[in-house]
Amino acid sequence: MAKILSISSQVVCGSVGNSVTQFALQRLGHEVWGLPSVLLSNHPGHKIYGGARLGSKILRPVLEALEFAGHLKQVDMVMTGYLPSKEHVFIALDALKLVRKLNPNAIYLYDPALGDDSRPGSPEGLYIDVKSAECQRAELLPLADIVIPNRFELEWLTMRPVVDAQTALAAIDQLGNDRILATSIPGTSGTLMNVLAGDHLPFGTSVKRSDLAPHGTGDLMAALYAASILNGDGSERALGLATAGVDTVLRASEGMDELDLIGSQDHWANVEPAVVTPVKELV
Repeated sequence: MAKILSISSQVVCGSVGNSVTQFALQRLGHEVWGLPSVLLSNHPGHKIYGGARLGSKILRPVLEALEFAGHLKQVDMVMTGYLPSKEHVFIALDALKLVRKLNPNAIYLYDPALGDDSRPGSPEGLYIDVKSAECQRAELLPLADIVIPNRFELEWLTMRPVVDAQTALAAIDQLGNDRILATSIPGTSGTLMNVLAGDHLPFGTSVKRSDLAPHGTGDLMAALYAASILNGDGSERALGLATAGVDTVLRASEGMDELDLIGSQDHWANVEPAVVTPVKELV
């Protein structure tokens, strides 16, 4: 069992941010300490929502107490997701530095929750402050062992077009992190690809495109991939399990406006990995 410090959004109702990450990782056998960057009633994509950002006055004393009590030295992985402001980026950066000072072997998984392509009811582009996005690119990205951007985020981080597997690989190569899992890359015949590359031969998986997928799939992909890596699986198997797990939840959530994470747990927690093949065979 690994211990993960996850810094992201928290919703009271629904399945996004830490509300996904915590349950998915705990269901797969790991302990998650969720530090919320915001606390909302539900995803702000809905017509009615309420809540607020949690800033330094709340979050820093929590980190300090965790450090002084000796908890942070137990952390095996730090995950960051939704960081809406530059202030939150530096809170996450300080947390990562504290953890790595106490445990140099701690893994850092950076899920750049910066924005998305357009979908019904949601705008296209950045959905956080541009200063936060720029700060994440400058401060957090270089420190990450694992980076899991969607197509839009990969394009934004590299400032180069990402329209297919080949352009995704070029962007991944520019980033240069050890493991980069780019999701929602356009494929052929109504498919999307998840492309895994970095310091090894690029592999990928292919799934049917779903334009009406509920929010939270990126958070779920990151959590499932992290769980598999922490369970000792290699990158390829982790990709296959994460892809199959997300696809299973999406099929169970068809027609819903939230992921059916709880109701489908016996299926995605015991799924067979999706087929993983060299990217050149997917294009």
